[in-house]
Amino acid sequence: MTGPGAVVFDTDGVLLDSAPLHAAAWKTAFDGCLAFWAEAGSGSRRRPFDVEGEYRELVDGKPRYDGALAWLSARAMDLPPGAPGDPPGCGTVWAVAARKEQAFSRILDAGAVKAFEDAAPALRALRTERVRCAAASSSRHARALLEAAGLVNLFDAVVDGTDAARLGLAGKPDPALFLEASARLGVAPRDAAVVEDALAGVDAGRRGGFRLVVGIERAGNPDAAKALVARGADMVVADLLAVVEKVCGARP
Repeated sequence: MTGPGAVVFDTDGVLLDSAPLHAAAWKTAFDGCLAFWAEAGSGSRRRPFDVEGEYRELVDGKPRYDGALAWLSARAMDLPPGAPGDPPGCGTVWAVAARKEQAFSRILDAGAVKAFEDAAPALRALRTERVRCAAASSSRHARALLEAAGLVNLFDAVVDGTDAARLGLAGKPDPALFLEASARLGVAPRDAAVVEDALAGVDAGRRGGFRLVVGIERAGNPDAAKALVARGADMVVADLLAVVEKVCGARP
């Protein structure tokens, strides 16, 4: 069997060193609401948001509404959903999600997000081997960040959060985002690979029927690597050049 003819990459934590920034933005949003609820007498003081465990398990890789809802549900906090236009606040799920978006935008204003050093070389190597590549992210910022990092022209297709909203694509762990990316590449999922660092993303790749689901764990955390495999990763690598070796090494 030959290797995949296309690769769909997640962006945050895979191509861009932005996952810690998302985690920090979620922490600002959630901890701010915890403090607000405690001061308002509508909730006791609770433990702060865990940027390691809770981030990976509940919000990493998900659209911001889905991430906010998952965390609130895990903390047994029941808020009305609200509406997408809700301003940043703590009264609805959409308002909490807007707090995260506000915090992340402020972080981006403070400085550019950098691409991982292996991203461009890996993408160029895949292009040389005529492996089609797409970037897929639930973040509305993804395309702009890829452009700023000098990577966007190395992709045959990009699907971001703006596309997902316009097309009504469900967020991860639903595979809709990845399936849209593979469709834009003109490649069936069974002939493509997905590269992800988030548990929800690995789950999405497996549910989408992709031939190869690669987890990436850059920090060398064995527990995190095991968690990716448990969710459905066929393999876990430490960098994107290992992805090139795996994909291209199996091609004729």
